[in-house]
Amino acid sequence: MGYPVFRGDSMSDMQLNPVIVGEVIARFRNKKGVTQEVLSGLADIGRTHLSAIEQGERKPTLETLYRISCALDVNMSDIVIAIEAEINQKENHP
Repeated sequence: MGYPVFRGDSMSDMQLNPVIVGEVIARFRNKKGVTQEVLSGLADIGRTHLSAIEQGERKPTLETLYRISCALDVNMSDIVIAIEAEINQKENHP
């Protein structure tokens, strides 16, 4: 797996796309068959916060991502790997 190619003039142009992050988290949640209400309760975060993350309106902190991954019973690294794969796919097929 290669690192994504960032287009821009400087390192400050590199940003993680919150929509991709949210889509991946929602996919993991749906695969487990749990609602936002259930997941937010298990992860001890607000349902509106989880909804905003899944809609790409907010980016989760590492702590929040860890709580979500534990609540889904998956490794946090699995979620990160899926996010990276989605980024790479969208960069290679815009």
